[in-house]
Amino acid sequence: MLEKAITLSHYLDFKKADDIILLDLTGKSPLTDFFIIATGMNIKHTAALAQDLIDEAFKLDIHVKSKEGMQSGEWILIDFGDIVAHIFTGEPRSYYSLERLWHHAKNIQLDIDITRTI
Repeated sequence: MLEKAITLSHYLDFKKADDIILLDLTGKSPLTDFFIIATGMNIKHTAALAQDLIDEAFKLDIHVKSKEGMQSGEWILIDFGDIVAHIFTGEPRSYYSLERLWHHAKNIQLDIDITRTI
């Protein structure tokens, strides 16, 4: 499942998401093994990122269990089971700071250009 989480993270990078983080929660959460956290430019971008990610996951035989926030677009949560994606706009991302909340989780290094800005 790690490879699929990495693939989905790279896909978000390809779609111009910013500040993408992949956290390994294996053994730390009873609900999921991986969090993908990313930021979009605005609510239209986050909605497009979320729908594109769902479509790409389907190609990888990963199916959506639930999704929240598609209407508002400020914080979209997509539950794929072993992988949960969080796609934020900037202010909610800073406010909720999931990476700080889950600071004890392992941060998986992604081979993406972190210097790119959107």
